[in-house]
Amino acid sequence: MNRHWTEQPYFAALDWAKEHHDIIVVDRVGTIVADFQFDHTVEGWSQFDQQMKAFGQCPMAIETSCGMVVDQLLQRQYPLYPVNPKAAKRYRERKVPSGTKTDRYDAWGLADALRNDGHAWLMLRPQDEATATLRLLCRDEMMLIEQRTALVNQLQAALAEYYPLALESFDDWTKPFAWAFVQAFPTAAALVQAGQRRREKFLHVHRLWRPETAAQRLEAWAHGQQLNASSATVSAKSLLALSLAAVLQSLEHQIDEYRRRITQAFERHPDHPIFGSLPGAKEKLGPRLLGEIGADRQIFPEADGLLCLAGASPVSYQSGQLRKAHIRWACNRVLRHTVHLWVDQSRRRCPWAQAYYRAKRGAGHSHASALRCLGKRWLKILWRLWHDHAAYDEGKHLQRLQERGSFVWQRLQDQGA
Repeated sequence: MNRHWTEQPYFAALDWAKEHHDIIVVDRVGTIVADFQFDHTVEGWSQFDQQMKAFGQCPMAIETSCGMVVDQLLQRQYPLYPVNPKAAKRYRERKVPSGTKTDRYDAWGLADALRNDGHAWLMLRPQDEATATLRLLCRDEMMLIEQRTALVNQLQAALAEYYPLALESFDDWTKPFAWAFVQAFPTAAALVQAGQRRREKFLHVHRLWRPETAAQRLEAWAHGQQLNASSATVSAKSLLALSLAAVLQSLEHQIDEYRRRITQAFERHPDHPIFGSLPGAKEKLGPRLLGEIGADRQIFPEADGLLCLAGASPVSYQSGQLRKAHIRWACNRVLRHTVHLWVDQSRRRCPWAQAYYRAKRGAGHSHASALRCLGKRWLKILWRLWHDHAAYDEGKHLQRLQERGSFVWQRLQDQGA
């Protein structure tokens, strides 16, 4: 909490848009002392610098925590205070209860909210270049993976309309060999006409030859497809399938390049020994955890802040005699998803994590709820390791469980017996 907040002479807010931005500056008593709009161009930002010169690097509220506008403001060393869009809406309604909405009112509401409540807000702390690069690389990789998933779904939908035999041949269509099959045998007729030797070669080239499945696959391919679509459907949908397979092949090369760059950036990061030691995270999820949590220890002086950001801590609700809790939706969803994947993998590598998960399932928790509970436990451990600059040691953690008389330790002993 900033105890010298009332000594600030000016408070500003920026309502950003694609082509232009609105600025409102108020003084310590709430009087509007500056109100202007500037374009999102080099000339516009020069205008911003000129008109803001009289107010110095005053605190500024903005309805986002990332993007080009935030980057420009951080380069100019403005203290930034990101505001949740839901909160920004309520602040505007406090100023304009009639429901009128304009960019100017949005900026005005945020500037006055910053003046009144900003002393308790968290200032956006820019990450170092290594962490910022890793975060952006990981988020962009996830975006490409989501695009791959969408393309795979489209490919499967196209094959279902004319080539169900191809769909039955492979379980995992996110693998390049499945797309290569479509490119080698785009239709059921092409698969039959290819001949036994070419079909066998495909299995060997893509390392799919398994004694227990090869004969069954080859027999199905030799018999061909019994229920065939019309020639028009086959002609159109086979072209779509080939197009999607080609796009997927190209996209996979880019994802591999991202993975290579992420691995390099992760290995060079000073906190690599910490996040690289986490069971279940390692080289895949470790970089995502590090990118989202960051390297600045002052952002999370206590573990509770990290738990809330990751969505692991529930939200309480109390009204009269009614008391309940529900899942926290307002959080860093990238971090929450990453923690979910991490803790699910950790229980396959750490007996204590699996024991804790089983205890929560036995208490009536769903799979997702049990993983959130396990995530809270893991995040507390990670927070301590992060602050101590120490790598995870399974033996030390088990020793602490024994010293505390944890029910998890007792369950491990019961399993061993």
